[in-house]
Amino acid sequence: MHFSLSRLSYLHLLLFLLIHFKFINMPLIIPAKYKLKLLPETTEVAIKSIKDEFQKLLGEALNLRRVTAPLFVLSGTGLNDDLNGVEPPVGFDITAMEGRHAEVVHSLAKWKRTKLGAYDIAPGFGIYTDMNAIRTTEELDNLHSLYVDQWDWEKTINQEDRNLDYLKDTVKKIYQAVRACEKMVFRQFPHITPTLPEEITFIHSEDLEQEYPELTAKERETKATEKYGAIFIIGIGAPLASGEPHDGRAPDYDDWITPTGDGHCGLNGDILLWNKVLGIPFELSSMGIRVSPDSLARQLEARGCQERSKFSFHKSLLAGELPDSIGGGIGQSRLCMFLLQKAHIGEVQASIWPEQQIEACEKAGIYLL
Repeated sequence: MHFSLSRLSYLHLLLFLLIHFKFINMPLIIPAKYKLKLLPETTEVAIKSIKDEFQKLLGEALNLRRVTAPLFVLSGTGLNDDLNGVEPPVGFDITAMEGRHAEVVHSLAKWKRTKLGAYDIAPGFGIYTDMNAIRTTEELDNLHSLYVDQWDWEKTINQEDRNLDYLKDTVKKIYQAVRACEKMVFRQFPHITPTLPEEITFIHSEDLEQEYPELTAKERETKATEKYGAIFIIGIGAPLASGEPHDGRAPDYDDWITPTGDGHCGLNGDILLWNKVLGIPFELSSMGIRVSPDSLARQLEARGCQERSKFSFHKSLLAGELPDSIGGGIGQSRLCMFLLQKAHIGEVQASIWPEQQIEACEKAGIYLL
């Protein structure tokens, strides 16, 4: 599904989205006795403080430096990320390039890895970007928006670092940066008290399924996140014992097929926090050690999409021309929403929302930007 922004007015684009994706009647959580803790004007100040502080902490913790990132890439290069493997990108034709087609990025996992190689960044060091994207298939609710903003980061590693211990150590560093930001918010606004536990708990998706075999993946996430407060679910993308994966992952960025012992596989996962305002698990980050030439080939075969090996990115990776890396994305609006204890992502981000949702939020004292 491609359409040209150059040929559609913004009004036509909005009408297309409203009709095609039926934004009305989307799920919405209205917390009982929700209390606004910061006025919109003060919220804007707090958002800037959080973003400035967190990217500084992230850069220091993981040895990252900021780089400029694209909003769109050319189609057919394999650089755009398919996320769960099914989301269609927003696209447009470039008049000045004889109508060549471009796509708004989903995220920058593959683009970042090429930059690590282009900049010849040594193992132990990496980059982060301010990534902006449009994801037209998102359900519009408390956590999901058409507009995505995140810190996309990528770090060069040695081949021997492609293991579970290295992944866990990186997750712990990111989590401690989040906790440091939570403490900063408390210092600035003492009525917003911290909720996160001191440590993050690691759980493999296979173990989670065995513990709660009667529940769906999302229900298992709810049980575990409420119990521990902050978890990292390892191994997302490969089929579990039930035959179904915990959640979808595209085959060409995270490594979800490499065995890690005890019958488990996967060098990737999600950071989930327990959101006390909404009473639900809150995904903050998806990340992982990236595919090697061998694991890329196996994952492409497992998904039946070996044709991707013809793309320039995939050719380079399969030929061993790209560095080993670890990377992920951390939601900027998500982080602000969680730390400021907001009920809706629209309280910290300007986007488009169904009128019924806006009205329902206003009645509950939830004011969308």
